[in-house]
Amino acid sequence: MLVQTTRFGPVEVDESRLLEFPAGLLGFSRARRFALLQPDERGVFFWLQSVESADVAFVVTDPCLWSQDFTVSLRREQTAEIGLPEGVTPQLLVIVNRRDHGITANMQGPLVINPATRVGLQVVLADRRWTTRHELVSVSPATRAATQTA
Repeated sequence: MLVQTTRFGPVEVDESRLLEFPAGLLGFSRARRFALLQPDERGVFFWLQSVESADVAFVVTDPCLWSQDFTVSLRREQTAEIGLPEGVTPQLLVIVNRRDHGITANMQGPLVINPATRVGLQVVLADRRWTTRHELVSVSPATRAATQTA
């Protein structure tokens, strides 16, 4: 499938890389179909590119790579919504943001995906350990200054 993007131009995407969020994402309820773009084989960051809107894309990562104790408890209605059978582990992604001091992730609003059907939803966690700006990488002021002058 050919997906139009504002960042990379037209991109050919294998159907197995398409994800559907029937309820959309928070703040983007009209964007429901996405392509998961992998910039390289070794990377830990991906692009979640809307199939419907070339200008809607998010950088995402697996939250378990950054926090070993990250878990998501789903209600029965949520597992039914994405058709996730009991005992099957969902794929988890979080939206990443670049801030002045480094990189943060929305660990409070993870994306939960049924790996078999590639249908997902965004949930909001009540666990106060996770925030919408959970720090993944911090850049020291000296490092920031050095990269800005280089």
